[in-house]
Amino acid sequence: MIIKRDYYLNKLIKKQNSGRVKIITGIRRCGKSFLLFNLYKNYLLENGVKDDEIIAIALDDINNIKYRNPFMLNDFIKEMTADKSKDYYIFIDEVQFSEMVANPYLESDEKTVSFVDVLLGLIKEENLDIYVTGSNSKMLSKDILTQFRDRADEIHVEPLSFQEIAPLYDSSSTALETYLVYGGMPRIFSLETDEEKSTYLKNLYSQTYIKDILERNVIQSADEILETLLKFLASSIGSLTNPYKLANRFASEKHINISSTTIAKYLKYFEEAYIISEAERYDVKGGRYFSTPNKYYFSDIGLRNALLNFRQIETNHIMENIIYNDLKRRDYNVDVGVVETEKLINGKRQKVQLEVDFVVNKGSKRYYIQSALNVDSEAKREQETASLKKIDDSFKKVVVLKDNIVPRRDESGILYLGLEDFLLDDKAIDL
Repeated sequence: MIIKRDYYLNKLIKKQNSGRVKIITGIRRCGKSFLLFNLYKNYLLENGVKDDEIIAIALDDINNIKYRNPFMLNDFIKEMTADKSKDYYIFIDEVQFSEMVANPYLESDEKTVSFVDVLLGLIKEENLDIYVTGSNSKMLSKDILTQFRDRADEIHVEPLSFQEIAPLYDSSSTALETYLVYGGMPRIFSLETDEEKSTYLKNLYSQTYIKDILERNVIQSADEILETLLKFLASSIGSLTNPYKLANRFASEKHINISSTTIAKYLKYFEEAYIISEAERYDVKGGRYFSTPNKYYFSDIGLRNALLNFRQIETNHIMENIIYNDLKRRDYNVDVGVVETEKLINGKRQKVQLEVDFVVNKGSKRYYIQSALNVDSEAKREQETASLKKIDDSFKKVVVLKDNIVPRRDESGILYLGLEDFLLDDKAIDL
C-alpha cells in the first residue's frame, strides 16, 4: 500500500537542482526515507533520470557503518560520481549517524570534521544535487546552519496527516475515529488488528526513541526516568507546565528527586528527536512572550496514546493536539494565546487571563483558533469564545468543533468549523 505524500513531494520537486542541500527532517519512522527513496526517486525516474544517476546510502544500515566517517563518506560519493558528464542525485539517509572526527592534517586531536564539511565540498560540484534525511534537530542547530553558509533548505516531515489517511477508509468519520486513537505513523496502516497497532507504537518508544536518546546523549540508566517524564507530558497535553512543576510531580508521585535543570535538559532531548514540540505563551494585547509555563504537544497522537496504554483518550485534549500538529504541518507559527482582561469577582474588579488555544501566524496573516468539543448551549458558547471576543483587532477568529457542522459565523464574526472540514481543507479557516 502506497500512501501519497504530495505535499512534501512537491516541496522536493520545487527545490530540485537548486544548488542547495535539501535536509529532510522529522521523527524516526514518520516516512522520511520512503518519501526520498521511493516517492521522490520514482518521480526522478519517471522524468528521465537514470537509475545509476541516483546514489543512495543509508547511514543507519550496519552494512554502511564505515561511511559514518565523513572522509569515507566523501570518498564513496566521489567514486560513485566520477563521470563528470552525468548529473547525479545524492541521497544520504539518517545523516545524524555520521560521526565527527579529528582532522588528520592538524596536530590537535579535537574532532572538527563532520558531514557538514562533506556536503559543503560536494555542493560545489555542479553535477550533484544533494538530499539528506535526519531525525535529530541537533544537525540543524544554529552552529551547523552557520557552517552551511545559507546553502541548505530544511523540509520538515510530519507523521501522516488526516488528509493523507482519509482516502484509506470508506467514510471520513471512521477515518477520524481511528486517527484520534492511533495517529499517523505510516506503519500503522499496514497492520490489521488493534493489538498489532498498539504493540508497534509502544515498541517505538522502548526500542527506538528512548534508546536513541540514551545513546545519542550518552545518558546512563535513565530510561525509566525518560519514559515517566513522557508519560507526565502525555497525561497533561493542553495544560501549562514547566520543568519546576514536572520535578515536583516526580517528587510527589514517584518519590524521585530530580532537578528542574535535568528535566529541562531531557525535554530538550525530546524536542531534538521531534517527539514533542513546545508552544510558547503569547500575550495577545501586550505583544510579548511569557517565559514560563508553556504547553507541550506530541508530534503523533498515537504515540501519545500508546504511552498511556490507550487509557486516557480524552477527545478534547486529543483534538487540541491534532489541530496544533496540522497547523504546524501547514508551516504556520503557532503559539498559545493569553488575553489579559478584568472581571468582577466578589464585587471587585480583578485582572484575569483568558486562554486562546492557538495564535497562528504566517507572513501578514494571523488567526485566533479555539478547539472545542461543542458549543451546544449558550453558556458553553460564551465560555469558548470569551477570550476571542476580548481581542479587538481585525484578524480572523475560529472555533473548531468535534462534530460535522455547516460552517457558519455568529454575530461577532467568529467562524465555526467541524474538525473534519478543518483537517481536510487547508483553506477552511479562510472561509
